[in-house]
Amino acid sequence: MKLTEKLALAALHKVDPEAAHGLSIKALTMGLTPTPGPVTSARLKTTLAGIDLPNPVGLAAGFDKNADALAPLSKSGFGFIEVGAATPRPQPGNPKPRLFRLTEDKAAINRFGFNNEGMEAIGARLAQRSHDAVIGLNLGANKDSEDRAADFAKVLAHCGAHLDFATVNVSSPNTEKLRDLQGKAALTALLAGVIETREGLSHRVPVFLKIAPDLDRTGIEDIAAVALETGIDAVIATNTTLSRDGLRSPHKGEAGGLSGAPLFEKSTRVLAQLSELLEGKVPLVGVGGISTAEQAYAKICAGASAVQLYTAMVYGGLSLAGDIARGLDGLLARDGFDNVAQAVGTKRKDWL
Repeated sequence: MKLTEKLALAALHKVDPEAAHGLSIKALTMGLTPTPGPVTSARLKTTLAGIDLPNPVGLAAGFDKNADALAPLSKSGFGFIEVGAATPRPQPGNPKPRLFRLTEDKAAINRFGFNNEGMEAIGARLAQRSHDAVIGLNLGANKDSEDRAADFAKVLAHCGAHLDFATVNVSSPNTEKLRDLQGKAALTALLAGVIETREGLSHRVPVFLKIAPDLDRTGIEDIAAVALETGIDAVIATNTTLSRDGLRSPHKGEAGGLSGAPLFEKSTRVLAQLSELLEGKVPLVGVGGISTAEQAYAKICAGASAVQLYTAMVYGGLSLAGDIARGLDGLLARDGFDNVAQAVGTKRKDWL
């Protein structure tokens, strides 16, 4: 990390976490952050659900909720970007404070509740995007919606023309009863509606599903069955957790979803189980607790075709994306892999 970035992070950590996040987005839009361009190599280039990626290190949803910083983020070293979540109508989310740094645990707890400017504002920004980067949108449902399942299809219908992929997010713990949609019957019906909507778009948009890390074995088996039955294009494992095991921070009792370092092992075990059940028929994206190239590599060896970051940047800065991609390239070379795809799932049994 450069000295300027280290100083900027130290300054941001002196202000309220949500205000600091807003300042980070502002700095991006003003061109005040490192933009090394895409980090790539023959080893790092890969495909995810038919999408060509310069490297397999992506930005998770939630960082750029309203698609405000698409251009600078596209040049920040990531192989792909996911923005949102977007809901049909704008909504303020839950009352503040709703974001907490757990510095002692290298973690965060949030209970945002899908605060965003709505699909019309976000769609307008996506319509202006450059197509030299891979950009997807996390689809959400309004808290007060009478038909939450229909909301996901509604957002895809409005924004789909400008997307490289779309993620169905039924795994946020911060919208009451949203995770109920992970049940087999409800999820199958919801995804059928989204996939039917996709058929009316100008191009085929791969549909991903983002799941929670708090599923039991039966829940994981149900997700695998639904993924195979509905023909979705990838599963993102995982979202934040409700678990608080082993935390030391004073904020550990706050309500919301926990992300960051404590999630690494739990999310990787869910990923490995899904990888075993899906047998390579549906690719996986590994998310949860990645802050080093070694951890990104571990997710890939556990079964992920690509990975995503978010919370680690709170502590490691935006340059972390490029650092992890370059480090991953070195690890692949060390182990004799010509391409990252060759490493996928090679150590899955270590996590089962």
